[in-house]
Amino acid sequence: MNRLAFITGASSGIGQAMAQRFYAAGWNLALVARREAELTAWATAQGWPADRWRVYGADVAQVDSIVAAGHVCLSEQGVPDVVIANAGISVGMDTAERADIEVMAQTFATNNVGMAATFHPFVEPMRVRGSGCLVGIASVASIRGLPGHGAYCASKAGVVSYCESLRGELRGSGAKVVTIVPGYIDTPLTRANRYGMPFLMQADVFADRAFKAIEAGSSYRVIPWQMGVVAKLLRMLPNAVYDRLLAGRPRKARREN
Repeated sequence: MNRLAFITGASSGIGQAMAQRFYAAGWNLALVARREAELTAWATAQGWPADRWRVYGADVAQVDSIVAAGHVCLSEQGVPDVVIANAGISVGMDTAERADIEVMAQTFATNNVGMAATFHPFVEPMRVRGSGCLVGIASVASIRGLPGHGAYCASKAGVVSYCESLRGELRGSGAKVVTIVPGYIDTPLTRANRYGMPFLMQADVFADRAFKAIEAGSSYRVIPWQMGVVAKLLRMLPNAVYDRLLAGRPRKARREN
């Protein structure tokens, strides 16, 4: 039987590219998105045989919604071999603005609580089976905070720490945890950015490298590696130097209220 990949945020960007890469490698797909009809139309347009994929409508920011989707997947397709918690949001914020506190809450609900809720239905079945891989999609924005981007940077730093914790919890169970840390990937999420994006990578190229990292069982992988080097160098800068370096940098656009 073909192996099964459960992928959230599959209606666009990285999630969609990952779906195409896993399918090309012979995997079956369990695809999840809020925009169920749009995702179904896209998957149908690929001409894939109906027995190779299913679409589940769910909102990862709503715990009951994504947990229910996971349980339906278990009953219809079985225990996935890989679960990719990719769904996420990225919105600029200003702590002085009351409405942006809600933006931060929504960001954490999607990027952090949503990730744990995505993994939840599959942890025990993978442990019982003695195999499986839980993949968290983080970001190089997790390595240093960017002005005006506090919600996203903090949430992605949380993703890295959470996946590290979960990896320790599952040690010896046969279930692996992989943290993928994208740099700048050309997706609808990044095209609105108002600042330079070094080492910008096409989504299909990213998906191929991420697929190989997951297959290799890497615990932590920055893609592209050049962005990882830059991020680590930035981490080493004294705070005063880092703050001056980012002074005047355009900020991520805030949500219009």
